[in-house]
Amino acid sequence: MSDNPYSNLPSKAFWRPSVADRSYFAIEGLWDPKFEIRKGMKVSTYGSCFAQHIGQALRRRGFNWHISETAPDSLSAQSKKNFNYEIFSSRTGNIYTTSLLKQWTEWALGESNPPEEYWTKDGRFYDPFRPAIEPEGFASLEEMLASRAHALACFRDSFENVNVFVFTLGLTELWMNKAKGYEYPMCPGTVAGEFDPENHVFENMTVNTVRENLVAAIKLMRSVNPRLRFILTVSPVPLTASASGKHVLVATMQSKSILRAAAGQLADKIKYIDYFPSYEIINSPVFRGSFFAPNMRSVVPEGVEFVMNGFFQCQQETFGPQETPETGGYEAEKKARKKAGKKAKAQADDLVCEEELLAAFEDGRS
Repeated sequence: MSDNPYSNLPSKAFWRPSVADRSYFAIEGLWDPKFEIRKGMKVSTYGSCFAQHIGQALRRRGFNWHISETAPDSLSAQSKKNFNYEIFSSRTGNIYTTSLLKQWTEWALGESNPPEEYWTKDGRFYDPFRPAIEPEGFASLEEMLASRAHALACFRDSFENVNVFVFTLGLTELWMNKAKGYEYPMCPGTVAGEFDPENHVFENMTVNTVRENLVAAIKLMRSVNPRLRFILTVSPVPLTASASGKHVLVATMQSKSILRAAAGQLADKIKYIDYFPSYEIINSPVFRGSFFAPNMRSVVPEGVEFVMNGFFQCQQETFGPQETPETGGYEAEKKARKKAGKKAKAQADDLVCEEELLAAFEDGRS
């Protein structure tokens, strides 16, 4: 048989030896990282609910998960969670779409100004762009605006003064203010605010719009931090609800496929953008749905830890173990991963996910 482009490919390029002939827990080498993440590097994390796992996993393994907006010392661990501290690198709440990431970046850099809009409920004030970060709202408009300004400054710090920015793409569906042209993280009237059918409009992004918004956001961030690198992931968690008119299962597959295509296109073309396959690991039929809870939406602790172990294992296989006084080399790294896995199981249900609030409207409930 003559030589051809397939003759000398490694076994991972072929389905049978790398997938079919293996236990799915033995499938490996799913990621070839472009650049090393060392323990001294500052890493910021943002995006959908699943992004929270990455930040926590970095911290558990002794990496430098950068928290730019820190909680008051007086807050308990539970209160920190309730008030959205240490969920992401700053208190932005979930940033589900690339267009919302671009909007936050423009505001943080002064390219545009945040709208003056605010919502009220029972005498309390809610930020339309972070509607769930204060469970009972703010006491005054001044307090809300001051908190937003601080969050924007911290968000800027988390891309201007870090080495790696991790962003987990979550949704293509979004809600816009038609008159003013800005985006909400949640549909008005769900978490707070009032829905105006004349002004609050639904959009569903295409591959091109997802990619264009992401490119614009990345370009803005690198304008103040030219050495910033990015790791993109796609959340494996299905949509809680869809306003597209499609069945939520079909809407989920459309949304995730669009996000995966856009992220992959950028990672394939741009050297400082990488893609990590958390979506594929959880959702591939090869894994037979074993990483989902019975509701077929929540990712079980074992699934989370399988994903994160893959992340750090691929880093180690590509760049070698990090021999530092803190890690003690390979054996200490294995012990650290085992300890991190136990802690991950304890924290797996500790996610803050604004989109899940939409489940309250099933069957017309409110």
